[in-house]
Amino acid sequence: MPKMLPSLGVALTVLRKIMGWSEGELAAAHGISPSVISDSERGRKPVTPERLEELAAPMRVPREMFRQVVSLVEEVRAQAGAAGYPAEPGEADAERGRIESVVRAMADATAQIGRPLVSTLFVQVRAEADRQWARGAWERLQRRPASERRSLARKSREYRGWAVCELACQESLKAAPDSAARALDYAGLAVEIARLPAGGDDLFRRRLQGYAEAHLGNARRVHGDLAAADEAFGRARALWKAGAPGDPGLLNEALVLGLEASLRIEQGRPADALNLLDQAEAVDRNGVKKYLLINRGRALEHLDDYDGAISSLQRAAPLIDGKKEPRQLGALQSNLVQNLCHLRRFAEAGALLPELRRLAERLGQELDLLRTLWLEGWVASGVGRRQEAVAALEHVHREFARRQIPFDAALAGLELAVLYLEEGRTAVVRALAEELLAIFEAQKVHRGALAALTLFCEAARKETATVELARRLGNFLYRAQHRPDLRFEES
Repeated sequence: MPKMLPSLGVALTVLRKIMGWSEGELAAAHGISPSVISDSERGRKPVTPERLEELAAPMRVPREMFRQVVSLVEEVRAQAGAAGYPAEPGEADAERGRIESVVRAMADATAQIGRPLVSTLFVQVRAEADRQWARGAWERLQRRPASERRSLARKSREYRGWAVCELACQESLKAAPDSAARALDYAGLAVEIARLPAGGDDLFRRRLQGYAEAHLGNARRVHGDLAAADEAFGRARALWKAGAPGDPGLLNEALVLGLEASLRIEQGRPADALNLLDQAEAVDRNGVKKYLLINRGRALEHLDDYDGAISSLQRAAPLIDGKKEPRQLGALQSNLVQNLCHLRRFAEAGALLPELRRLAERLGQELDLLRTLWLEGWVASGVGRRQEAVAALEHVHREFARRQIPFDAALAGLELAVLYLEEGRTAVVRALAEELLAIFEAQKVHRGALAALTLFCEAARKETATVELARRLGNFLYRAQHRPDLRFEES
């Protein structure tokens, strides 16, 4: 079993969560990296009582609470044990009795804290113990072949805890950018664990099932099956709502809402996504604000509100620890550059490209590198470096076409067509237009996009295609890829 974390670090975690602050927000208030907060809480940096008070100062926690919270952490931790939450029928009553015992023992000292805070502290410390135990169980489960994991969960109670399910959900989110199949496997395992009887409250089990189904829906979305994703989120909403009375505050509703918002964006429903994100920001208590802000940026971008998208992404940037979350930082910077390019603010976009290139090379993912080159070509075109722009966009268009990614191939191709038209290379534009049309006819995607490309192809054959038409068509295709009902207006 992993080593027990220092009590002062746990106390900082508990205080931060009760006060509703994320690691990133507390770090930003101090002007330090979020990793400093994380290292202090996880015991990687020593924390003295004075350092605890200093770190907690921005949250305006009364000074007299520090000693009380640390004492309570140690008291509850000693009693809570390391079983699942709750481990056996009747344990909830026993825990309530222990809470009352702690309240009575600290009656004078906790007068201003009160029973609700003591109860919250008890849940948070117990959750920390459960999550620590779950990491050990997960390590053992990971050592077994993927084909055996669900069977092991069904046979052995050690893999049925809520915290193991939560960890499987986290691993699904981590896997999604690199492997949709692995994300789907972990989310399916989480659903399996949530469905298994593990003792305790049936209402909380429904809540857990709703949480796992939301992650399954997200994995389905990443896998490209939006219909199955929608079905999973339908189940998630029903189970999550049904289990609400049994949730002691362990699972973050903001994450469930934020994941559904991602699906709505993919479905071309950015307004619905923004409504979900408003709800999520109102209830977030476990530090997913940065993800919500990034999602908000994506939704606003799809509504053509590029200024709003930039503002949301800039608010998210300080909350991301680039050392621990390089992919998340890379995605944010890529979206930021893209929005700046939409507004033709190419000089600002260009200033961000060197760091984006370093992140993409560090991660080493081919598609990330390809999309970075695309942005470099777009910026080069915007600032007049035509030869560099043509070389980049030709390579990007060719690679997207080879990989059968139709919208991206068409968007890069139309940016290339603008450069060709400006140089009067009408024969090359005609060949490019016919290639783009063939890609969309073969893929049978988006009737409106196919009609628009047909129009452009006909204009290219007649040598009447213009720079304005190519740019308008590019803007249309960018919006149409998430809005299947959109139609191109000729004038």
